[in-house]
Amino acid sequence: MVSKNISQHLSKHTLLDIITGAQMLFVAFGALVLVPLLTRLDPNVALFTAGVGTLLFQIATRGKVPVFLASSFAFIAPISYGVKMWGVASTLGGLVAAGLVFMLFAFLVKINGANIIERILPPVVTGPIIMVIGLSLAPVAVKMAMGSDIETSLPKYQLIIISMASLITTLIVAIWAKGFVKLVPIISGIIVGYSLSIWFGLVNFQPIISAPWFSLPHFSYPEFQWQAILYMIPIVIAPTIEHVGDIMAISSVTGKDYTKNPGLQRTLFGDGLATSVAGFLGGPPCITYAEVIGAVTLTRNFKTRVMTWAAIWAIVMSFVGKVGAFLASIPSVVMGGIMVLLFGSIASVGVNILVKHKVDLSISRNMCITALVLVFGIGGMVFDFGNYVLQGISLCGIAAIVLNLILPHK
Repeated sequence: MVSKNISQHLSKHTLLDIITGAQMLFVAFGALVLVPLLTRLDPNVALFTAGVGTLLFQIATRGKVPVFLASSFAFIAPISYGVKMWGVASTLGGLVAAGLVFMLFAFLVKINGANIIERILPPVVTGPIIMVIGLSLAPVAVKMAMGSDIETSLPKYQLIIISMASLITTLIVAIWAKGFVKLVPIISGIIVGYSLSIWFGLVNFQPIISAPWFSLPHFSYPEFQWQAILYMIPIVIAPTIEHVGDIMAISSVTGKDYTKNPGLQRTLFGDGLATSVAGFLGGPPCITYAEVIGAVTLTRNFKTRVMTWAAIWAIVMSFVGKVGAFLASIPSVVMGGIMVLLFGSIASVGVNILVKHKVDLSISRNMCITALVLVFGIGGMVFDFGNYVLQGISLCGIAAIVLNLILPHK
């Protein structure tokens, strides 16, 4: 009788964990699939690599940190540029290398302590670089919001109505919504924009109807080209800072210091391992998700196995062919409206880093670093060395780090 009661109790808790895991995936879902949809990667592969990446992260951190890993916004512009310049395979090779840089940071933290990240990447370096990541994407977001990249007979004002409805819905949910709904602003914006797209006749349902229920994700594999690798490596700066912030945030929520146990070196290694494996399979880089940390804060459910179930749900969904077909049917104008807010938010994070850490821009070295990064990044500075071209965020990252190391502090 006692064993029966224990079994019922365990099965009840397991079922609750499974349902909560599905809820966690739902929170992350909008942002997770947005990155592959914008970068021409397969969303089903992104779901698969997010699930696998989360499981690998749990192994690396000994199952102690309740977080979910999925597509990184910081890599949207670099992936898009890399695909255009070198193709998907070489871009994936660069992403594999980016994961190895995460692991290098983990090694540095293990040898020198967590403060090494602050020494290499102080706020005066990371703030402007993150601003450039967001601002460099602004023209892409605006063009998509205006419907400039799609062929349709719809008048322009209807396309603007769709994109602005998506944007306004995302804003309203992010600011005024309560409880669980507040955690899914992107999904809310997509639902409203997609509904309007159906109303205006912009959605083609035939690919969804024709798609099979079960199909393997369309995995693709990397090629290693040094130009793509060197371009992608500096991008790791922004998600590294984001990772440290996320680990500190989840530590404050649960009351456990994960920077010490299992240690920042293990969490960074887990992020790097997940990113490299994702690159090997054709998915976007996997990093810790702030949205899911918000869900953990709201539900007060600190069980790591909930994230295990979220990962399993992601892997299972990746084999549903109609999921990918549905996501592909979302008009880019819907995404454009949401991107206006998302990319502006990335730039705002960079500003917040400068403000929060009281970076004094009246000091010449700080002003020079910030000014150079902003103008190089937004202006499109290019250093052409023949076979290798250094530009964009990679140029900004290298310039900021070098200037921070050589300019005097007084």
